[in-house]
Amino acid sequence: MQQIYDELSGSICTKVTRTYSTSFSIGVRMLHHTMRRPICSLYGFVRLADEIVDSFHQYDQQDLLERFESETFLAIKEGISLNPVLHAFQMTVNQFEIDHELIRTFLRSMRMDLTKKNYEDESEYNNYILGSAEVVGLMCLKIFVEGDQTRYDDLKAPAMRLGAAFQKVNFLRDLNADYEILGRTYFPGVDLRKWNKFDKEQIEKDIEIDFHLAEKGIRQLPRKARLGVWTAYIYYRKLFQKIKSCSEARILQERVRIPNYKKLFLLPIAYVRANFS
Repeated sequence: MQQIYDELSGSICTKVTRTYSTSFSIGVRMLHHTMRRPICSLYGFVRLADEIVDSFHQYDQQDLLERFESETFLAIKEGISLNPVLHAFQMTVNQFEIDHELIRTFLRSMRMDLTKKNYEDESEYNNYILGSAEVVGLMCLKIFVEGDQTRYDDLKAPAMRLGAAFQKVNFLRDLNADYEILGRTYFPGVDLRKWNKFDKEQIEKDIEIDFHLAEKGIRQLPRKARLGVWTAYIYYRKLFQKIKSCSEARILQERVRIPNYKKLFLLPIAYVRANFS
């Protein structure tokens, strides 16, 4: 029975989410149960693409990514894939009518990671953020609004800002690993050999703007989605505050983290925000 395979594919994406990201999986659990599997399928898809460009260095990454893209759109077209993650993803794309151009834009940014090591100007940087984060926020939004196109259009800009904020915080958190291991520098005009307090503060100001504009949209999300998104938002704000409190030297030397037990303490705050703010 295909229903068994459908269920298995969804559960595998849930396992992928919990294995790779404790913080994201906590946020997913705060969503309405009808939204958890679809959001995990998005995460599974994005994670596989990330692994191709960030981890599989001993293989032909360009070829792997091209095959992955081809298999993705074939799965969406045919409504089936023998790759359980892609099978779950195509079910979500087809159920919620996710724009295929969002997927293509995401994969374009993944291809950039195979060749680009530095982003010299704002235009290149913004294009990368659009594909790697903002369109992922829009894919999630399609699930959250459950077909309400008017609500989607109204919340589109805040959703993109939230994705951008999360990505930029990740860039700061992973500054050392991206530079030392992958040889990448995402922030335009920043020379990490001359990394200083001013550079860090300018980046932080930009992230603050994204968070501020995103917060307005979270308040307008449907109730089924609001608690989960508030949970993710509050976690990233907490991580961002910790990064801001660290010196520029420390950020370049280690990966700042929020311990798992402290993440759980954030849940009551998210509950209050979701229900009373």
